[in-house]
Amino acid sequence: MQALVTGGAGFIGSTLVDRLLAEDWRVDVVDDLSTGSLANLGSARALPERRLSFHRLDLASPAVVDLITHRKPDVIFHLAAQMDVRVSVTRPVFDATVNVIGSLNVFEGAVAAGVKKVVFAGSGGTLYGTPKQIPTKESSAQHPESPYGVAKKAVGEYLYYYRQQRGLEYTVLALANVYGPRQNPHGEAGVVAIFSNKLLDREQPLIFGDGSQTRDFVYVDDVVDGFVRAVEKGGGLTMNIGTGVETSVQELYDLMAKLTGFREPAQHAPARTGELQRSAVDTGRAGMQLGWKPFTTLEEGLARTLEHFKAQRAATG
Repeated sequence: MQALVTGGAGFIGSTLVDRLLAEDWRVDVVDDLSTGSLANLGSARALPERRLSFHRLDLASPAVVDLITHRKPDVIFHLAAQMDVRVSVTRPVFDATVNVIGSLNVFEGAVAAGVKKVVFAGSGGTLYGTPKQIPTKESSAQHPESPYGVAKKAVGEYLYYYRQQRGLEYTVLALANVYGPRQNPHGEAGVVAIFSNKLLDREQPLIFGDGSQTRDFVYVDDVVDGFVRAVEKGGGLTMNIGTGVETSVQELYDLMAKLTGFREPAQHAPARTGELQRSAVDTGRAGMQLGWKPFTTLEEGLARTLEHFKAQRAATG
């Protein structure tokens, strides 16, 4: 099988690439390296070119259509995105150019190349806006409250069109708050990576608000398992990928401080305007349709993540 992974040099994308290569897929990685890094592909780049090929491209470029048409992958895993909600608010046109126009280029290429399926990384954290029900089911109203969430919803609607009118099969995985090794500590969503670096530096992390806001933290290997399962299952569906468990930011900090032996309390700053107070997704549909469930506990995942950042520091001196 041959896959094309957009955003394949990023945090989740590169972890998916590792899994695919381990299962003997041939993989094309498309990434503009604006947030991803070739270092994330690591030893995979030493494989023969017939196993892994890297293409530095902007998704908004028509060259993406040409590449997909030429490479003719069996499956496209579409993870590339402008992923910062704050950037989407200040630069909505830029956000839509990357996340909507870029996605349309991918889908046009997929149709032209006869791709069997697109598996798209949606956003369980923004798709439903302020949810009335927690954990939130896929049947809940979709009222995203940021341009980023609007774009993710729009891409899902486009995929429905492409399936109905152009014969392109798809599955949308609405991801909760993904964390793990390789996560970018500089992004808005990377609270685990941010805390990891601060704690390993023996510095007090910063919590916005009182820390009672909750998120659904799901480990990256579990998420990648969902992507692989969606290759053969879940056609035409949106499915939440998370744990269904709410963890407050304060609880997250307390657990990470315990794992690192850090005894100081976190610093606090005023709550950020517009931040969701609670978030967690119901994963029952993914369980039924994909046979998927999270298999990594929060403590296990955090321990592995901290070990990654510790090893990274040791390697760079």
